[in-house]
Amino acid sequence: MNKKLIITGIRGIPAHYGGFETFAEKLSLYLVEHGWQVTVYCQENAELDVVSAALWESNWQGITLVHVPVKGDTALASIKFDWLCLLDIIKRDGLVLTLGYNTALFNVLLRVKGRSYLMNMDGLEWQRNKWRWYEKTWLYLNERFGCWFANHLIADHPEIARHLETRVSSNKITTIGYGGREVYNADVKLIQRFGLQPKGYAIVIARPEPENHILEIVQAFSERPRNCQLVILGNYSHEVPYQAEVLKAASSEIRFIGAIYDAEILDSLRFYAKLYIHGHKVGGTNPSLIEALGAAQPILAHDNVFNRYVAGKSAVYFKDAKDCDKHLSNLLGDESKLTQLSQVAHQQFLENYRWQIILQKYQTLLEKYV
Repeated sequence: MNKKLIITGIRGIPAHYGGFETFAEKLSLYLVEHGWQVTVYCQENAELDVVSAALWESNWQGITLVHVPVKGDTALASIKFDWLCLLDIIKRDGLVLTLGYNTALFNVLLRVKGRSYLMNMDGLEWQRNKWRWYEKTWLYLNERFGCWFANHLIADHPEIARHLETRVSSNKITTIGYGGREVYNADVKLIQRFGLQPKGYAIVIARPEPENHILEIVQAFSERPRNCQLVILGNYSHEVPYQAEVLKAASSEIRFIGAIYDAEILDSLRFYAKLYIHGHKVGGTNPSLIEALGAAQPILAHDNVFNRYVAGKSAVYFKDAKDCDKHLSNLLGDESKLTQLSQVAHQQFLENYRWQIILQKYQTLLEKYV
């Protein structure tokens, strides 16, 4: 079998940005170990804003990286990057895996050229509040294009699969979740640099956007003294209205420590937290929630079908700020309940979200289309 795979739709690897990049890195390394030739497209900053620029290649741990220079860090730059990737992909051999449907319209060119490609449909991106109406329209249409043009669709959650079944036949959809690291131990010095002590804080790891319920979580935590800190990751600015509202609502027990991408530091922050609070409501299998399970964290999560499927009985669920306040008061003082949730989270992770399980499923699916 001529096992060649081309991965596009991400910033690139090694992973420094988010869940899709981490997944692409894990999948690429796994497939290379199993005899595949893997090519990954990587977005690079360019000094000049040009329609086409010279691409170059490098090799990282047996994976071919194709570097595509694009000026800027905007949505338009990402669209240009995807288009330049596609123009190069049609010159190469291999099955194509596109992560995300943001520019699915472009991929009709692959079908015109007789190429097979699979698409991971990510979450319901067009429903996010941060997008303006014309951006939502673009994303909504591209979700449709992705459903129509791709040879096969991958959903990371059964609810996403059910949504896609309103567009195409269920035979065209495979549901494969997301994986995470299992954290057995962590360096306590990495949290002490932030002035934190083990089990002395709860933690939120999420983009500062309304659909992640950051404001409601901060309002709930600030409602009364907790004798515990709330650590919030992400970049917050008084210049952004929503972020300014979050900062204004925060009590003295809430710490904003900025955006952190270092995996070792993130592992330590999760591992030593007393409680992980997850406010996401849009999307499928969220990587941050999986990582919390991998660190055996007790979880307080927003009550929706996505979170309930992933976390199951390892979480307590809140509907709004008032509900969150109530659960915080109950959980932070109940060590036996926190221990019970931690044990269930670990089991949930082992049974469903280890990378070995996820990557094996992907390889099996990809082999059907090589």
